[in-house]
This record gives sequence, C-alpha cells and structure tokens, in this order.
Amino acid sequence: MSNTFEAYLNKFNENDWLSAIETLAPEIHEVDRAATQIWFRFFPLGLFRYLQSAEDKEKAVQAFVIKGDYELKNQIDTSHHFLYGHRFWKTVKAAIEAESSVFENGDIDLAEETRQVAALAAEKLKVDTSLVLGITAVGFMTVVQAGLDNFKNATGEVEKPQGLMTKSPNQIVKVRAKDDSQGLFGFLKTIDKKFTVNYTTPKFEGKFGIIIEEEIASASAKDRSRDWKATDDRCWEGVVPVECRSAACGTCWVGVLGGEEKLSEVERLERARMEIFGYHQPEDAKPVLRLACQAKAYGNISIVIPPWNGTFGREVYGVEHVELEPATTSAKETRTIVKDAVKNQLM
Repeated sequence: MSNTFEAYLNKFNENDWLSAIETLAPEIHEVDRAATQIWFRFFPLGLFRYLQSAEDKEKAVQAFVIKGDYELKNQIDTSHHFLYGHRFWKTVKAAIEAESSVFENGDIDLAEETRQVAALAAEKLKVDTSLVLGITAVGFMTVVQAGLDNFKNATGEVEKPQGLMTKSPNQIVKVRAKDDSQGLFGFLKTIDKKFTVNYTTPKFEGKFGIIIEEEIASASAKDRSRDWKATDDRCWEGVVPVECRSAACGTCWVGVLGGEEKLSEVERLERARMEIFGYHQPEDAKPVLRLACQAKAYGNISIVIPPWNGTFGREVYGVEHVELEPATTSAKETRTIVKDAVKNQLM
C-alpha cells in the first residue's frame, strides 16, 4: 500500500514531470543540467505506466521490440551513474526516505517539493543545493517506477567516481566544452579535422575519434578496441548500438551530456522518427537527445548510451506514423525483419 508521499508523486503525469524538470533546470548545476533531462527521457513515465496497465506485459514489450534493461526497479542505485550527483545518492536517498515518513502537504508544487528535499540533503552533505537538485528529482521518479518499498530496500551504495568524474563540477564542464587541438595551423583546415567522442555506458567509460561532419554512429563503428557484442548484445559494431544507420530502428539513440551545440541541427527525418520511437526529444534545434546515425559532429562531444531501446511512440503517445523518403534498402529491410519477428513472437 502506498503512503501519502508515494501517492503524491504518483498523481503527476509525464508532462508534469518534464515541466518540473524544465522549471528546475536553471537551478541545477551545469554539470548535471543536461544529464537530468536525459535521465527523465531514458526512463519515460508514459511507457512505464502503459506497460504497468497492459493486460499482457510480456507481449507489449515484444510488440515494442524493447531490447535491454528498461525497468528502474532493476537499477535503483545505478540508473543515474552518469550524473555528477550520483556520488551523493546514498544521502539523497536517505533524505527522500525521511521525507516519505513525514510528508503531509499533498498540494505542494512538484518543483518546490524537489527543492526542499534537495536542500535538506545538501545541508547534510555540506554542498551547494545545485549539485543535488537533479539527483533528487531522479530519486523521486525512481520511487514512482520502482515503488517506495523497493526504493527503501536498495542499498544506496554507489561506485567511486573514476576518470573525468573525479574532477570538480566546473572542471568537468570545462573539459566537456574543450575541443581537441588541430595543431599549429589547425585553423586553416576545412576538412579532416579530428575530434573526440567521450562516452559512458552503464558498465564503463571510454572515447573514440570522429572526423568533422561524420555521424556519431559511423565513427563508433570504426572503434575495434573491444569485443562490443560481448559488452552489450545490441552492439554489432562499436559502443553505440546500431542496426540500420538510417533512422529506421531507433537503436542508436544517445544522450548528449556536453557539446550538443557542436552537433548538426535536427532534420525532419530524425525529428519524426524520434517521435515515432517515443523518445521525447526536446524541441531545440540541437537537443540533448539524438539519433547517433543522424547527428554529425563539429567538435568534441560527450554522450551517454541508454541501457535499452524500443519503438513505442504510436501506442503510448498516439504518434501518427509517417513514411518519410528516402529510406535506404537496408532500412526497409530492417523494418520488415523487425515487423515479421514481432508478428511471429505474438502468434
């Protein structure tokens, strides 16, 4: 049985949550501003509630061709690994649990409730509230999707920060904004400029090179440093999961933690496909959620790979399917294969 706090959080729909995050964004430290927006799109409330109410959840998951771990209840302490605030999770989690036991004001604004609990955690940690505001909002949504009892039963333990995340928040922001040097006369180059894509996955971090105007997915495929299939069975080549490279499958969606302004603008194909997939890409010309097969780089960028992918926009959000041309032969074949596979599974 849910308590007053859990019932309060459950009364908000996905638009309410995204609106609250938009309101809080200017108050979240830049190190986690994009990361928080990305996290809420990696774990969409609309999809969770649709599957929760489905007559046959297993069939619904198959129909959406969902691959990977999409459920928050399985990753309560780890889903937010790419937030700087992740290091404060144990204290933030404890603050949320404490709030759940005394909460009474069911009429409080969602953004304001987030601020108040974040301030309590920040005081305990002796850090600025801006550093825990994003992870507090994440904690609230985790309660909604995992359930308060499961939330409380999680240990709250997190791994020690490594690599870039060991630096200060401002240093991380600065590093993410810096481009690789092109040499003494690099400013004269118009082609073959080389940059770096820094990435993080639920299991590890790394980087690969990218040439100016190259799509992220294409650059990822050139990296032979690991047996990618062994790390994630969605990864046929490179760290970015990919199947079609023509915006037909949605497998290659990524969050852009830094450098989104150095990517090409979203074109009509990507915008329409993101809606069909259900990924709730922000309306910006250069948003923090992209299809790696469509986004071209013009500088260093930092991305995070989601732990799952699927196609659910039409059923969950009522998005109308629009056939956009040109679609490559491989893309058409991919759609046919996926459609036939799902049909066979549901028979």
